[in-house]
Amino acid sequence: MIDDLIKSIKGHEGFVNHVYKDSKGIDTIGYGTKMPLSQEECLMILKHRLQQKIDTLQDAKPFIVEFPDKVQNVLYEMAYQMGVEGLLKFKNTWKYLQDWDFEDASEEMLDSQWARKDSSSRAKELSNIIKAA
Repeated sequence: MIDDLIKSIKGHEGFVNHVYKDSKGIDTIGYGTKMPLSQEECLMILKHRLQQKIDTLQDAKPFIVEFPDKVQNVLYEMAYQMGVEGLLKFKNTWKYLQDWDFEDASEEMLDSQWARKDSSSRAKELSNIIKAA
C-alpha cells in the first residue's frame, strides 16, 4: 500500500533537487517537502549520506575495515566532509595508512589545505585520534 501511495505522490509532486518556492511561495525541496526540515529529517539525511560515503570508501580502500574503529571513524568523517574523491587525494596519508603507520599518517593529514585553511581545528582533532591509534 505505501509503495502505491509513494508512487502517486511522486507522480503528482515531481522531484526538484534544490529549494524552490511552491505555488504558495513556501520553500520546498524534493517531492514537495516543505522547509524547514526537522532535526529528525536532517538526521535521516545525514545517516543516508554517511552510509553512502562509508560504502564508497570501503570499495575504494577495502583494507580500512581492518583498522581500529576510531581510525575508520576518522576516515569516514573526512569522507563525509570532503567527499571520498577529496579524501583519496591524500596520497601520502594513504601510503602510511596502508602500512599501518598511523603516526606518520596523522602528520600527513595536517600537510593539506584542509588542515591549514578549511578546517584546521577539526583536522588537528582527527589527526590526534589517528596518531593515538
